[in-house]
This record gives sequence, C-alpha cells and structure tokens, in this order.
Amino acid sequence: MTRNLYPESVIKEDMMKMMMGASLLACSLLVAGATSAVAEAKPTTLGPHGYGAVKLGMTTKQAQATGQIVKKLDGGGAACSGWDLKKFRTPKNAVGLYISPRVGLAAIWAAKGVKTPQGIKIGSTYKQLKAAYPGIKKDFHGYYVVTVPGNKKAYYNFTVTRGKVTEYGIALRNQDCFN
Repeated sequence: MTRNLYPESVIKEDMMKMMMGASLLACSLLVAGATSAVAEAKPTTLGPHGYGAVKLGMTTKQAQATGQIVKKLDGGGAACSGWDLKKFRTPKNAVGLYISPRVGLAAIWAAKGVKTPQGIKIGSTYKQLKAAYPGIKKDFHGYYVVTVPGNKKAYYNFTVTRGKVTEYGIALRNQDCFN
C-alpha cells in the first residue's frame, strides 16, 4: 500500500488551484474566440449614410478629417474631386468616391467584400439583389437603382452582368458629379 506523503489539505488546495487555472484558461479562450467570431461576422458595410466615418454630404475638410481618404483627382474648384478610401485603393484611372463643391461627399463605390446592410456585395446574384430590394428598377443607363433603406436622400446603383452584381455604389440623389 502506498502512503501519501502530503497532507490531504495540501493536495486539495493544489487541485483546486489547477482547476481554477484551467477554468480561467478555458474562459479566456472562449472570450477570445467569441471576440474573433464577432469581428469576423461583422461585415464591412456601405450604407445607409456612407462607409464608416466617411459620410455622404460631408465637406472635403470633414471627409479629410476622418483620415480615411486620399485625393486622386483635383476638381479644380468648380468640379467634383476624386478620392479613394485609404483601405480600398482603386486602379490608376478610377476613383472610389467623389466630393462635390456644392453637395459635399456625393458618391462612394464599394470595394470587393464590402456589403450593403442587406447583405448585397460584388458577386451577389440578381435574384439575391431583387430579394434584398424588391422595389429596385433598371434606369435608362442600364443600372439597377433603389432608394437606400434608412436614407431617403440616397440611392444605390448596381451594375449587373451575366446575372451577378459586378459593381455598386451609394450616392446622394442631388449629386452633381456624374449622370
């Protein structure tokens, strides 16, 4: 028969410390996992008022103060200037947003992976688009246009090619930067 050299109270105390440590470790892993899952589950959205801190209607100074945009095209004072979101740079001959001297930040185009609050993104099917926005209409330029839910001053315009969304953006109804 083996005899335990440690008093029973010391063994219980050590076991309790081990169990508490394991419990704390398990809880911290659960919290870290939940935080990561929440961060991954929260999509980047465009709408109903803009993209993050970059909001439709902002003046150039207000938009620049967000630290999230970079100038690409000078408007020359009277015309709209072209900008990119720092997080989503566009190719050389494109811009990610326009700022109008008259109405402020007039339009923002979505980067790949950016969704509307209703879940539409580049690559969504026309069927998904129609389900998300039942009142969507095709305009005379061939874009699918709908008022932004939660912002009557703005609209989404979607380009659909071969049954899939290939481009989309949000713009003020009174924007004066493009047709």
